[in-house]
Amino acid sequence: MRLLVIGGTVFLGRAVVEQALARGCEVTIFHRGLHNPDAFGGAVESLIGDRTKDLSPLEGRAWDAVIDTCGFEPEHVAASAKLLAPAIEHYGFVSSGSAYSDWPERPVDEGSPLFEGDEREYGPLKAACERAAEEALPGRVLHARAG
Repeated sequence: MRLLVIGGTVFLGRAVVEQALARGCEVTIFHRGLHNPDAFGGAVESLIGDRTKDLSPLEGRAWDAVIDTCGFEPEHVAASAKLLAPAIEHYGFVSSGSAYSDWPERPVDEGSPLFEGDEREYGPLKAACERAAEEALPGRVLHARAG
């Protein structure tokens, strides 16, 4: 499997890359080059860029799947998902349990309501990112809501 990881050099992204490599995936990481830029040596293809300013290193490329470990602003997730839509089969978006409008006041599950507004706070932003990815890739997005 050819996998693109947006992020990939720290915390969750690094763990995703390690697991993908252990499973034999061909991994490309798209990152800013600020943290652990050589973390995987030659085991991964490293594309340096900044999703907030320039996605051009991703243009004209294709992968089987993407895992977006660091999307926080819906306009940035929308831009990357739209650019990658014709070049990928699946988009895994690492969201948050905070996307649920009832959490943490009430227990939630996959059917619980999400934030629907445009507030510029963490939970509503994650929910907006999910909508942005889904709009670009209808039916091809996994929303992983960790919590």
